[in-house]
Amino acid sequence: MDKMNSREIVRRTLEYDYPERVARSCGESDLISSRYLPSARTVDWHEVGGGRWERIDEWGNKWARLNPTSRGEIIKGVLSEIKDVDNYEFPDYSRIEVFEPAKKARSKHTDKWLIGELPGFTFGVAWRLLKLDCYLMDLLLSPEVIHRLHDRIDDLLIRMIQNYASVGVDSVMFYEDWGTQDKLMINPKLWRSEFFPRFQKLCNVAHECRLKVFMHSCGQVGIIVPDLIQAGIDLLQFDQPELHGIDTLAAYQQRFQITYWCPVDIQTILQTRNENLIRAKAREMLDKLWKGRGGFIAGWYDDEVSIGLSPEWQTYASEEFIQHGLQ
Repeated sequence: MDKMNSREIVRRTLEYDYPERVARSCGESDLISSRYLPSARTVDWHEVGGGRWERIDEWGNKWARLNPTSRGEIIKGVLSEIKDVDNYEFPDYSRIEVFEPAKKARSKHTDKWLIGELPGFTFGVAWRLLKLDCYLMDLLLSPEVIHRLHDRIDDLLIRMIQNYASVGVDSVMFYEDWGTQDKLMINPKLWRSEFFPRFQKLCNVAHECRLKVFMHSCGQVGIIVPDLIQAGIDLLQFDQPELHGIDTLAAYQQRFQITYWCPVDIQTILQTRNENLIRAKAREMLDKLWKGRGGFIAGWYDDEVSIGLSPEWQTYASEEFIQHGLQ
């Protein structure tokens, strides 16, 4: 039986303070997530015919997907033109009642590490409002307008972070895909001038509220990983750690106290369906990223249907994480 509860194991993991075992979201998870109440604009996923599904998100964007499990994609941003930016009415997240689900989760799961989910950081919210291709063009052609939009988003996110802190979460987490499979989505110089200060500001707010900041990002974001860490990100959640290289990720840990939360790579290692390779990779991740002192959370990818895998392949990795991730 564990001497430390899940919350203590995750805390020690993030602080490199030698938890008694590896923290994990595979098996019985040490972490739980909670969200805020949806805005009045929200319409949940519903089938519209021909195997197609649609929904309206909290901002008013229209999404579609061709199966019942994937994340889907935005087919119509709520802001049809950039001139609408200044008149757009954001959902109201200033009221503490909106965060009642997180408050209830804290009361029910006192021993778990509780994550309050954010809708993104500045970029993740902004591109959804304008749709990604239009937003990336406007980012270059209309920087003053986009800057005003970013400022408004940051104000909203600050209120959300503070409200999450008020109801007792341990960290906030956002999902923001910054890379394709081979490069960053925007010029790194633009990232550093427009987004690094905003990351730093939002992370500072969270840290002042005694919250950790978790970030998920897909794609090749290696060029800005040191910037993300220096801006204040405490944990990076990667589903494709091999895209960066396990040794490269370990090298960052020699310079920074950064924690990774990863399954065995979902696009390379798991896709081999090679049990021995999967088990060996799980042990390698423990040996190089956890080392008994923390800095690594053993992950589990939830949407196996979308990547064409049955649960057995991740189960092999999970068994290795649990059996070998012990002091």
